[in-house]
Amino acid sequence: MYKIIEKQMLKFKRIVRARYVLVLALSLSLCGWSVVFGQPKITEKNIDFVMYPDFAEANSTWGDIGYNPVNNAVYIGVTNHKNKIGFYEYSVANDDMQLKGFVNEMAHLRDYQWQGKIHTKIVFDAGGKVIFGTDGGESREEYLMNHPQGYAGGFLMSYDPRTEKITNLGVPMQYESIKDVDVDPETGKIYAISYPQVHFIVYDPKTNVQKDYGRLGSAHVPRVIFTDKWGNCYYVDWRQRLVKYEKSQDKLVFAKESLPAFEGTPGGFIITGITAYAKDMGSNKIYFVTYGAKMVELETQENGIGQIRDLGAAYDLADQPLWKPYIPNLNLGDNGKLYYFIGGHGNYVKNNTSVLMELDPATLKKRVVLEFPTTEVSEVTGSDIKDKSGNLYFAGRKIQPKSKDTPESLPSIDDKVSIPFMIKFNPEKNIK
Repeated sequence: MYKIIEKQMLKFKRIVRARYVLVLALSLSLCGWSVVFGQPKITEKNIDFVMYPDFAEANSTWGDIGYNPVNNAVYIGVTNHKNKIGFYEYSVANDDMQLKGFVNEMAHLRDYQWQGKIHTKIVFDAGGKVIFGTDGGESREEYLMNHPQGYAGGFLMSYDPRTEKITNLGVPMQYESIKDVDVDPETGKIYAISYPQVHFIVYDPKTNVQKDYGRLGSAHVPRVIFTDKWGNCYYVDWRQRLVKYEKSQDKLVFAKESLPAFEGTPGGFIITGITAYAKDMGSNKIYFVTYGAKMVELETQENGIGQIRDLGAAYDLADQPLWKPYIPNLNLGDNGKLYYFIGGHGNYVKNNTSVLMELDPATLKKRVVLEFPTTEVSEVTGSDIKDKSGNLYFAGRKIQPKSKDTPESLPSIDDKVSIPFMIKFNPEKNIK
């Protein structure tokens, strides 16, 4: 008798629990949430694409995006990949994208000082000034027949949102592009990596003193540097070992071991290093992805390299090597999960499709949350861009066939054109 009653009670509890889950799911759905297996389902209402106005030649962006908490705005450098860079400001409060001007005009550059793009991310000092570096970004820099006369060198620049003026901070190295920058918020010193010689440079705009710490790589140049909460700066050498500039000691510290990599990862992928990162400042952790598609966690410390944790594959491929996916972007949501788009440069895990991934560093569970044909999203860049409301930002572009309505000034390859746009994404709420 007791067993029969116990079974009935258990059946009753299951029915009540199922009804509760159903009611909860319906309630969340009415609030704009969809629920799948206990997780909020991310839909196209969670993401928005914002176009760049007033630049018909706009062709691409290259990681040159950043969020300024001082004036609650996102800044992006948009290029024709030849000699013109549009400098954009997106007001988060007003949901408004504006062209502030063209870098060559705002910085009073001469024709021989042409700049092909901003390849660096866009960062900010403690007062809210915008910091970035410029890049040759065109074949005239590459070919020995035209180099070094073909390219004067990349500039460090700052932009003051209050005056809307660019200050030219000079050329760190003659004939060299600037591939990435970061800034120490305490001292205002700017860290930079040059291309193609891979020099690590520290520049103090207050004193105009610059120090060159020499070459940290060879062959292909790793594109990404980043800082921790103490203002130390990180890069990788040609073996994909982390290299840390410790500002308190004014010296470089090299990790003993290379970063995690999958067996069989080609050397060309190893020397390319890190492609994107995102910071969790509350826990002193920095997450990043390598060119060999490894997700890695770095628990930073003021002195020394810190603890490195292998988070595994960015995407679990069944029919291709795990090191193959291309991921030049990474953001961390307020929910503690990592978000990144996979695809670009002809490298996709699904045919002609870019996928948006979610990875939980705590459980290592990952899932595809959205998919886009390359005619809608073909490549996405950007690291660690989040506003005060938890919205995440990326710099995207799409590839579309050239049509009769395509502006003649827009560059095309094989009758296809690249169209850039900004991506705004929030995994926890609808934004459109």
